[in-house]
Amino acid sequence: MAGVSTKDIKNRIRSMESTKQITKAMEMVAASKLRHAQAQIQNSRPYFEILYSTITEIVESNSDFSSPYLTGSGGQKALYIVIAGDRGLAGGYNSNILKKVCAEAQDKEAAVLPIGKKAIDFFRSRKMPMLTENYPEAADVSIGDCFSIAKLLSKAYRSGEYDEIHVAYTKFESVLSQTPAVLQLLPLTPKGTGEQKGSVDILYEPDATSVFDAIVPEYLGGVLYGTLCESRASEHAARRTAMDSATKNAEDMIEDLSLKFNQARQAAITQEITEIVAGS
Repeated sequence: MAGVSTKDIKNRIRSMESTKQITKAMEMVAASKLRHAQAQIQNSRPYFEILYSTITEIVESNSDFSSPYLTGSGGQKALYIVIAGDRGLAGGYNSNILKKVCAEAQDKEAAVLPIGKKAIDFFRSRKMPMLTENYPEAADVSIGDCFSIAKLLSKAYRSGEYDEIHVAYTKFESVLSQTPAVLQLLPLTPKGTGEQKGSVDILYEPDATSVFDAIVPEYLGGVLYGTLCESRASEHAARRTAMDSATKNAEDMIEDLSLKFNQARQAAITQEITEIVAGS
C-alpha cells in the first residue's frame, strides 16, 4: 500500500463494506432456500423407497422374469442426465459435477440431457450431443417435468437409442459436505440377497412383466425428482458456504485496510508536524 493515499484506502474500505453486505444477504437467502430444499428431500425419499422395494420384489419373486429394462445390450451408447446450477457463486458445485461427467463419459459414445443453465452452456461450448435443451432452469423443473423426462428416457431405451442411461447429480451429505455422484438408471440392477423371507406368492395382473414395465417409468421419475432435490439442496448449501467464506474474507480485508488507513494517516500527520517544525 506504499504510495497510496488515505482517500484511496477509504474508497477501498467503502467498496469492501458494500461487497460484505451483498455476500451476507446472499448467504441468508441461500440458508432460507436450503431449509426448504432439505424438507423436499425428506418428503421425496419414501416414494422412491416404496417403488424400489416393489421392483426388487417382482424380480426376486419371479425366477422366469425378464424385461428389457434389466438386460443391457452391452454397447457404448450412453445418455447422461446432468443436473447443475442455474448460476455461479457456489464454490465448486458446478465444476465438480461437470468434471465427473466428462471423466465418466470419456470412453463412451455419450450424449447428455442437461438440466440447469451451467450444464447447457458447458456442453454446448464443447459441442456435445444433447437430447434436449428444454430445461435451462433447474429451479423451475417440477415433479411433472421429471415424469415427462422419465417417459422420454424409457421410450429411447426400449427403442435402442441408448444402451445405458445415467443421472449425474450432487448428493447432499450435510450443510458442509456435498458429493458429486453418477447413478445408473438403466439397465436396472436390483441388489437382492437372493434369500426368500417366506413362501408368499404374489399374483400380478395381467402379469409380472406388464406390471414391472408400467412401474419402471414411475420409478425413473421418482429417482429423477429425488436427485433433483438433492442437487438443489447441495447448490444452496455450497452457495451458503461460499458466501459465508466471502463475508469473512471481506471482514478480514476491511480490518487490514483500516489498519493501513490509520498508519497512512498517522504518517501524514507526522510529516506535517515535521514540516511545521522545520519551517519554524
